[in-house]
Amino acid sequence: MQHWYLYLIRTSEGALYTGIATDIERRLADHRRGGTRGSKYLRSRGPLEIAYDVPIGDRALALRVEARMKKLPKVDKERVVATSPDRERLLEILAVVTSEV
Repeated sequence: MQHWYLYLIRTSEGALYTGIATDIERRLADHRRGGTRGSKYLRSRGPLEIAYDVPIGDRALALRVEARMKKLPKVDKERVVATSPDRERLLEILAVVTSEV
């Protein structure tokens, strides 16, 4: 099973972009290069820096966590970046229910 990560990228304008990936450094390089593998939103918004990342688990859970994170207001995302919660605390903050026992 591949391990998926949630990440937040900070743009030069201070915006926070949320994504998931199995290899964060490769994904950041994709975004920095632009082209078809990078996000259209992030094009011409560099320099880009990882503001926060955390291992989540399987892809299904990562997708749910990403969806919840994207719905948060910026102030709450900034709080996540500032406190850098571990996986369990992040899941509590986002109120994501896992199927783990």
